[in-house]
Amino acid sequence: MLDKIIHFSIKNKIVIGLFTIALIIWGSYSLTQLPIDAVPDITNNQVQVITSSPSLAAGEIERLVTFPVEQTMATIPGIEEVRSFSRFGLSVVTIVFKDNVDVYWARQQVNERLTEAKTIIPDGVGSPELAPVTTGLGEIYQYVIHTKKGYENKYSATDLRTIQDWIVRRQLLGTEGVADISSFGGFLKQYEIALNPDKLRSMNISISEVFTALQKNNQNTGGAYIDKKPNAYFIRSEGLIGSIEDIEKIVVKANPNGIPVLMRNVAKINLGHATRYGAMTRNDEGEVVGAIVMMLKGANSSKVIGNVKERITQIEKTLPEGVVIEPFLDRTKLVNNAISTVTKNLAEGALIVIFVLVLLLGNWRAGLVVASVIPLAMLFAIALMNMFGVSGNLMSLGAIDFGLIVDGAVIIVEATLHHITGRRLFEKFGSAKLTQNQMDSEVYESASKIRNSAAFGEIIILIVYLPILALVGIEGKMFKPMAQTVSFAILGAFILSLTYVPMISALCLSKNTQHKRNISDRIMEFFQRVYTPLIEGALKRQIIIVTSAILLFVSSLILFMNMGGEFIPSIDEGDFAVETRVLSGSSISQTIEASLRAGKILKEKFPEVKQVIGKIGSGEIPTDPMPVEACDLMVILKDKSEWTSASTRDELAEKMSEALEVIPGVTFGFQQPIQMRFNELMTGAKQDVVIKVYGEDLDMLTQYATKIGKLSSTVEGAQDLYVEKVTGQQQIVIKFDRDKIAQFGLNIEDINQVIRTGFAGESAGLVYEGEKRFDLVVRLEKENRQSIEDINSLFITAPNGNQVPVSQLAEVEFKISPNQIQRDDAKRRITVGFNVRGRDVESVVKEMQAKVDKDIKFSAGYYPTYGGTFKNLIEARQRLSIAVPVALLLIFMLLFFTFKSFKHSLLIFTAIPLSAIGGIFALWLRGMPFSISAGVGFIALFGVAVLNGIVLIAEFNSLKKDGMTNLKDIILKGTSTRLRPVIMTALVASLGFLPMALSHGSGAEVQKPLATVVIGGLISATLLTLLVLPVLYLFFEKMGKPKLTPSTTIIAILLLLLPCINYAQSVNTGITVQQAVAEALKNNATIKAGNYEIDYSKALKRTATDIGKTNVSLTLGQFNSINTDNNISINQSIPFPTVFTSQAKLGAATIKSSELKLKVTQNELINQVKSVYYYLQYLQAENKLLISQDSIYGSFAKASDLRLKTGESNLLEKTTAETQLMEVRNLLAQNQSNSLIYQSQLQALMNSKSPVQITEATISKLDLSTPMDSTSFNKNPMLAYLNQQIEISNKQKKVETAKVLPDFTVGYFNQSLIGYQTINGIDQYFDASKRFSGFQVGVAIPLWFVPQTAKVKAASINEKVVQSNYEQYQITMQGQYNQAIQTFLQHKNTINYYEKNALPNADLIIKQADKGFKSGDIDYVEFLQALKSALSIKSNYLQSLNQYNQSIITLEFLLGKN
Repeated sequence: MLDKIIHFSIKNKIVIGLFTIALIIWGSYSLTQLPIDAVPDITNNQVQVITSSPSLAAGEIERLVTFPVEQTMATIPGIEEVRSFSRFGLSVVTIVFKDNVDVYWARQQVNERLTEAKTIIPDGVGSPELAPVTTGLGEIYQYVIHTKKGYENKYSATDLRTIQDWIVRRQLLGTEGVADISSFGGFLKQYEIALNPDKLRSMNISISEVFTALQKNNQNTGGAYIDKKPNAYFIRSEGLIGSIEDIEKIVVKANPNGIPVLMRNVAKINLGHATRYGAMTRNDEGEVVGAIVMMLKGANSSKVIGNVKERITQIEKTLPEGVVIEPFLDRTKLVNNAISTVTKNLAEGALIVIFVLVLLLGNWRAGLVVASVIPLAMLFAIALMNMFGVSGNLMSLGAIDFGLIVDGAVIIVEATLHHITGRRLFEKFGSAKLTQNQMDSEVYESASKIRNSAAFGEIIILIVYLPILALVGIEGKMFKPMAQTVSFAILGAFILSLTYVPMISALCLSKNTQHKRNISDRIMEFFQRVYTPLIEGALKRQIIIVTSAILLFVSSLILFMNMGGEFIPSIDEGDFAVETRVLSGSSISQTIEASLRAGKILKEKFPEVKQVIGKIGSGEIPTDPMPVEACDLMVILKDKSEWTSASTRDELAEKMSEALEVIPGVTFGFQQPIQMRFNELMTGAKQDVVIKVYGEDLDMLTQYATKIGKLSSTVEGAQDLYVEKVTGQQQIVIKFDRDKIAQFGLNIEDINQVIRTGFAGESAGLVYEGEKRFDLVVRLEKENRQSIEDINSLFITAPNGNQVPVSQLAEVEFKISPNQIQRDDAKRRITVGFNVRGRDVESVVKEMQAKVDKDIKFSAGYYPTYGGTFKNLIEARQRLSIAVPVALLLIFMLLFFTFKSFKHSLLIFTAIPLSAIGGIFALWLRGMPFSISAGVGFIALFGVAVLNGIVLIAEFNSLKKDGMTNLKDIILKGTSTRLRPVIMTALVASLGFLPMALSHGSGAEVQKPLATVVIGGLISATLLTLLVLPVLYLFFEKMGKPKLTPSTTIIAILLLLLPCINYAQSVNTGITVQQAVAEALKNNATIKAGNYEIDYSKALKRTATDIGKTNVSLTLGQFNSINTDNNISINQSIPFPTVFTSQAKLGAATIKSSELKLKVTQNELINQVKSVYYYLQYLQAENKLLISQDSIYGSFAKASDLRLKTGESNLLEKTTAETQLMEVRNLLAQNQSNSLIYQSQLQALMNSKSPVQITEATISKLDLSTPMDSTSFNKNPMLAYLNQQIEISNKQKKVETAKVLPDFTVGYFNQSLIGYQTINGIDQYFDASKRFSGFQVGVAIPLWFVPQTAKVKAASINEKVVQSNYEQYQITMQGQYNQAIQTFLQHKNTINYYEKNALPNADLIIKQADKGFKSGDIDYVEFLQALKSALSIKSNYLQSLNQYNQSIITLEFLLGKN
């Protein structure tokens, strides 16, 4: 079949040429139609349900809205999880579907269920709606609308928002590929009826009457038409409100005297704005208005952005003068950077491959023939990408290696050249130059002979990419396009190597049959000179070569297991998204102020910053439901070439974070815009690592989250900590008195309506301004909705017309309430998140897990999970653990079917572990952790690595078939012949990836690990294959043909899967309790911290004699005459001597306190170690007992089964025996699980890196040697520590008292007095060298001694506080000690009972029951009951003995005897 294709191609050159031209046209057209993006859209399949209810708190939103929506969605098939978010006024429920579910079908199902949910949600609470059909990658274009300079005062924030909503948004919504526009910032314009409650009350008008008047005076109607021949006159009224004046003239009601009360008599009519839950700022210039353009899911982002930009250009022409639209986040920037990186890498890779080919083939024509396959294969791949809907992005195009693509072409062209110049064709044809027919014949002959090798190499590459196509989840979406594109390109290269390459070779290659020595020959001679002594030496030292390879492989595995891991390296998007949080419960104005301050600092201190946009709270479409105390700062950066403050993204983030620390009460977390949205939509949080704690009680969840947050701050690499605030929101709660409401004849609905209308505002209709429409809202005047008193004084109109204040109907008070409530699959949870910088994610999470497991004990029903990119990494690893062995198995099967030899297939397969060595070491040398990119690199590497082995083994077999018998000669001849193709394959494949490995462009972070693995792996595979494979071939051939016994098959399978095996760490031998305590005291980090604290206190004591700084001053000037004199003076202030002695005593007391604190820590640690150790003893003893029971009941089960078959018993006996056996085995499983838990606890307490085993297999009985009197507990270290705190307080008081005493000052001066001085009546001249000096002594007396006296008084009060704490703890200790004594005595009596009575009786029961059963006095059921009773006694004894030991350990802890 393949021969016929090659023959047809050579004989029909014009047809193949036309097909080639058609391919170029098809590929070029597809290139213009190919969807382009930066990265694949890896967000999961989800539908969001948003419900807005501005008047309800988080708890009511959860109960009344979120829960019904969640419940109705539960029955939809294909759901993976349901997440929900409930906060004041908003509910967002996210339903995540499996990836194979069509999103429009999912939306239809959700929409149908919403109909049911709406019947459950109370009227007036809110109406759930579906979010737009978009994804996390859908926020493709974000812009701000602001004024030009000079127009700042012309347009208000309300005007700008109106322009956005009614000019910009309206026109953008018609753009192809746009799902929706979410407006942000500004004020939503409303016509406001600001009621005056005093006027309402004086005129006896209720709010409902105002509503009625507005609704009845804001409508149009029609009266059909009048037929007035020949015309028809249509009738319509114009009663819609059109201005503020129209509203003012509306009559509310008429007074009893007939005078109408107009709207302006009871309210101020003006333009207002809706209560806002979001805002937008720009730099430090103040508030602006903006929007986010959301792309339709599955649309072509480049095309949609182009459409949006084109539409924006049109919209700008319709904007009012002085208003501009300025984009701040444009996906085009990232797309262009990523595609630029890909294009540059592909171009450089292609040039390198062409250069290497020309160099090693030694023929520029042959090099260009092979090189021409590159663009043709790429055009074929692009055409198929467009056909199958694969977008062109960093992942789909970023892993193409032209070295792999041209491999088949290289084999055919190299074989053709060798055939033409190396087979004495000159003698055959009698001419130095071939005719075209002769050339066609020779090309066909050479190509048809080598076709299998060419095809085989490409099929191997295709096969290893098949498991990648089977990946699912995020890594499937990320890497499946890459596998598809590479497969398309290799398929194209395969077709071209059978058609185009033979045709163009016959047409373009030189027809000269005489070979001339060229640069290729000189290069290969050099390699031969280097390689020949190496292979000869390897054959002489076979054991050393094989052992070295095995050691290298084992070393690489150890290195791999300690390498750490991350999901996918972060792509540098070129901008920052800074998650900004002010204190929980802060107002939107506070957040705006913080955003503007941050923008000012970043703009002033960092020249890299173009602009800073702050998105506060939620937008018009709250797909990202942030509270008003949260802000996403979009820091738009200049190109990296213009950076001056830092050279890397992480360094710049660190510096910016430090600069922003000056803003108090605000936290900042640095991420990137797309990455942050991905994280949020995938896991429900914006950080890289997310720890979710599940449970019901929000206060408990807050406590756990706070503890985890403190622990995470001690983990290196954990940055930008975020602890979710679920509580702490201050609310004014109105609690109704139903008796009073009934007394006045009112109802809660009417009261709620008045409160809601008065403060939140309620729409009474719409006001139209042309096409624009605005809400007509009724609410109280701003002055009457400022405080809790305004609520109390709000009047409700009773049915009898009386006005009743709210204070008489309800109790109004401040309360702390839940801020927001998040749930996963109907379970409440709280989030602790942080980003990871400067370290891999996996090691950070493992350290965090260990600390949480050690330091935090969760109550029943509360548990943590670890998510974010770490969860993605674990899931991807699990899938790769299947994909990699499948790829390896496919390779081995293909090798076996090709060579039909298990031995040779296994030989070639050794290239895989040899290649893994280089891949692992290359990652390690470049400081890269294992990532899914690297994992995919390993899969690709394994396919390429076996190609060299195939070439060598095929050549060895060929030489053997030709009659050579000496194995060493076969190896030397074969390696010499095939050195060129081996080196060429390795060089073109590895150097093709070189630009990716060294690239620093946008998106190169994802390509680097993949390229690094392939390059490093090919280097090691080539070097080791050329040395190790010949040695193994020699060894295998000497062994003869192996028999495929089951054992050899198992060994072979293990060898196949060797690269995937994780080696378990060694386990320590058993230790005694004394050794466990000693190890814990030696290694535990808390003990080390205690020792450091003692050293700190000792170092601090040396500051007791601090006398302060010595003042040295120089005075220069004309202070005696017109001459310039100088004065040098030295002054020292010395505190009163008693200050030094007091401070020294305080320092000594502090040292003692640190030492006592260490003893407290040691006492607690020893208590924990002993408790866990002896519990492990109990579990091991219980395990032995259960194993013996399992053996007994197992025998009985078999016996009862036999008895049933022989008719000696009934089915009840057999069922009873089997049930008892299964119960025992269930208890055994529980025991083993508990043992693992307590072993982990002991390992954590000892801070051991490996699992811990205890020596004592039987449970030992402890003795209490300490006398039990009422004062024994006074030696407890904690009491001593608290007592020492009293001493410290006393010393502190003495220090403050000593500071009241005067300070002393001593000084010395030396100065010049230039001029004439009269000495003994004679004028003498003194120059600068003649000096005058003197001494100075002074006393500093504190005249204003009130502050220091206050410090003394405070110290005295503190002493009393500490004394009270000590006394209270003493009382507590007394109670605990008495309780522990009673517990000990109770368990001691129980143990005495078991040892004296119960245990002997149990042995007797077993003995007598056995005797009675054998003699036939009792039946099986009676025997089983007796046995169960005896074993139960022994089990209860073990439990009691454990409780007895634990009570002694508790007593020793309380007494401080540890």
